[in-house]
Amino acid sequence: MYRNDELIEKEQSNYMNNAKEFLGNPQKLKDLLNKVIHKATEKKGYLGDAWDKLQLFVDLVKAYTKGEYKNVQPSTIATIIGALLYFISPIDLVPDFIIGLGIFDDAAVIGFTLKKLSKELDQFEQWKSTNTISQENPLD
Repeated sequence: MYRNDELIEKEQSNYMNNAKEFLGNPQKLKDLLNKVIHKATEKKGYLGDAWDKLQLFVDLVKAYTKGEYKNVQPSTIATIIGALLYFISPIDLVPDFIIGLGIFDDAAVIGFTLKKLSKELDQFEQWKSTNTISQENPLD
């Protein structure tokens, strides 16, 4: 039997394989971020702390793809994209149509990704606090 982290990591790795095709495709990546923001906004009340982390993930991916932030490994971006793909997927460990429960596994994957990448995410947060990136629209 898997421990929770092992189960989450296994599930997320399934999405990581798809994440690589987003790295070289700005339009596909923009569409993904749009879907993430839309779903996150709809589910904000259920997400708790995961809401802020999703925004951080979106900001990091956006800053990286625009060339504004380069102090991150492509594998980190792929891991975040994998987590975002998991987040928007309606069919995952706990399908989203199960009202009240479907978002909890998504939040767990976000938390797991945050824990796994905490050093690089902390560095990005520090960079972000001292640099101006587009704040009006998270998809610009």
